Amino acid sequence: MRLQPPSAGARLNPSLRHDRHVIGIVRWGHRGINQSTLRDAAGGYRCAMASPDLSVLRGQRILITGAARGIGAALAERLASRGARLALVGLEPETMRTVAGRCGEDTFLAECDVSRNEQVTEAIDAGAGALGGLDVVVANAGIATGGPLRLQALRSWERVIEINLLGVMYTDRAALPHLERSGGYLLNVASSAAALRAPGMTAYCAAKAGVEALSDCLRIEMQPLGVRVGVAYFLFLDTDMVNDSEREMPMIRRAKAEMPRLLSRTYPLPSAVDELVAAIAERRRRVAYPRWFLKVLAVRQLLASPFAERRSERNVPELMREYDVMVAERGASAASATERTRELAGL
Repeated sequence: MRLQPPSAGARLNPSLRHDRHVIGIVRWGHRGINQSTLRDAAGGYRCAMASPDLSVLRGQRILITGAARGIGAALAERLASRGARLALVGLEPETMRTVAGRCGEDTFLAECDVSRNEQVTEAIDAGAGALGGLDVVVANAGIATGGPLRLQALRSWERVIEINLLGVMYTDRAALPHLERSGGYLLNVASSAAALRAPGMTAYCAAKAGVEALSDCLRIEMQPLGVRVGVAYFLFLDTDMVNDSEREMPMIRRAKAEMPRLLSRTYPLPSAVDELVAAIAERRRRVAYPRWFLKVLAVRQLLASPFAERRSERNVPELMREYDVMVAERGASAASATERTRELAGL
């Protein structure tokens, strides 16, 4: 199967003009791959498409976790502008109330730690009750911590799994009965980290790869029951989580500085939210921003080749030394996570 060209008059995201850079990234793992090979391998990972019909979102009952900031908050406001009815779930209730105020007076709110199954089930059932059912659920809540596995505070590693992976599973499990009744759509937010590997990111990469695998398995399970399942992938976006990490975590700044520009740049949040809104309207299997990352997914194993790993490991000794210094100066927990993340995750 080959990637299809856009329909006449369709506008392409400018990031699609960087195909030559995508090929260069893939050549880390296999110098002989060419654009034809990538195109043929991409199969269902299509990234060029016409503008969707967003009028279908009017009246849709949509629940979003992690709705106080970043992707969740921006997505909520954009969906509200399209006439969707919303249930917002997350921590930071005052911040979430501000978001709800921009989404409409009928917006439902529930304070919830997604790593607590009972809280998740209660919040989702209450949201469904308030809206009269659910058509779409977006499992978006997540945190990021980092550090070499042998040095990172164990609890900060565990919390990433509890929130980013178990939290998505709890959300999915609680949402499925409601989505079965409506023939709805479940969208799990993973990350480019589901496919890209980096030193110091063992917990985050493991959790996001788990979200992708969970979503792919669940899609097969739920198809006969009329529920569609999608998964989202993003590179660095202009959110509080990314900006806090760059400001407070020197290891993150150094790692980004050594990555290819196409992977390391911080992309605009509104454009990523546009892709999410379109994915919800069309109930897509996969959505990414930048869009070209869908092509990378099709050949991801090349990015885990010995050549790619040697490129990544060159600066590991220096990163280890820097992390040792951070642990000595800040303590293990503060070295692994930003102040906001520690507060929200209870670290």
